[in-house]
Amino acid sequence: MSPHPILLLGGAGIVGRHATQQLRAAPSHVPLLIGCRDIARAEKAAADAGSAEGIEIDLRADDLGLGGRLVSAVALLFTDTRIAGLRCAQRRGIPHISISPGIVELGPEVAAFINSPNATPVVLRTEWLVGGTSIPTLKIAKSFARFDKIAIGALLDEQDAFGPAAEVDLERQTRTMPAALARRDGVYVWRVDGDARTRFHAVDGTLMDATALSPNDLLGLASATGAPNVEFNLALGMSSARRSGQPLSAEIFIQIAGTDHSSQPLRTPHAVVHPGGQMALTGLGVAMVLERLVGLDGKPPTPSGLYFPYQLLDSAAYLDRLHRTGGKIPELEVL
Repeated sequence: MSPHPILLLGGAGIVGRHATQQLRAAPSHVPLLIGCRDIARAEKAAADAGSAEGIEIDLRADDLGLGGRLVSAVALLFTDTRIAGLRCAQRRGIPHISISPGIVELGPEVAAFINSPNATPVVLRTEWLVGGTSIPTLKIAKSFARFDKIAIGALLDEQDAFGPAAEVDLERQTRTMPAALARRDGVYVWRVDGDARTRFHAVDGTLMDATALSPNDLLGLASATGAPNVEFNLALGMSSARRSGQPLSAEIFIQIAGTDHSSQPLRTPHAVVHPGGQMALTGLGVAMVLERLVGLDGKPPTPSGLYFPYQLLDSAAYLDRLHRTGGKIPELEVL
């Protein structure tokens, strides 16, 4: 386990605060650097976190402004169009993770990895809520021998707080990107115009208007299961918890159809529900991937490679942390 601090670029934001809390709650305490372009904001976030230091970051500098300072990993919590964080991590031979680029924006990171595949582990982390969708889905998928379809419906409560960087990412991925990827009959297709508009049922059965989205879960789930039909849809509205008079929650509807291990038809709707909202789940995933990358979980650090989060995280450990932080994965009635 490295004694050097983890650098959280954009760590003063909401995801950074949740990730910091999760890292602080883990048995192994690692030093943290909260990096921002605004030093005052970085120092305030570090003071609020405790056992952290705020530093000013320069994305135009090859060393991000770190100079000779050593860090054990770089976590990028906003869109870095320069991929400055990744290039710095590769030069230093330390792990890198980012949570913002969509599927159509993966090119620069993938190209940088291909050019230096042995430099460091690189995590393509734009899964919905950083493992909060893919890991429960793959756990449920163990009941299936063959898959016909995997449909994911993410419900984002309109009152769920997320920072300006996350808002820009969501705006870019839902409005400025003209198409969303899906898999149909084993073929990857782009959903556009009317084909990108759909509906799915929330946890309480309410039918929600939704729009197609293509986070990395779509690629990961299709590859891991071989399901010929995979789609991901996003609805913005009132979560089921808030509709019932409770505080809002993060809500993900998961439906898998296929056959079980006795060759009988099986369709199992489940949900992931978390009272902390989307940023709490995202912060949990960020923290657990960082712990795995640098060996804070007691295992050897992750070797160089290109990864999705679900490939790194132990599902039992993730689900245990999910439940301990208030999350649930109820099975729903088949509609």
